Amino acid sequence: MADEELMAKILEYLKNGKAKNKQIATALGVNKKDVDAAVNELAKEGKVEFLYLGTSYVTLPENV
Repeated sequence: MADEELMAKILEYLKNGKAKNKQIATALGVNKKDVDAAVNELAKEGKVEFLYLGTSYVTLPENV
């Protein structure tokens, strides 16, 4: 799966709410390492945010 395709699928998945990278990887049927890299890139672009609630989650920014 191409990086851009994976990033698009992650953004679509996060429309349902916050999730852990492992949950995203399982739901999309991809390697967690690939999700980690894509999420980090999306965070650099400001398209996702990290949320810390005792553990780390990924979520869409409030202003999206």
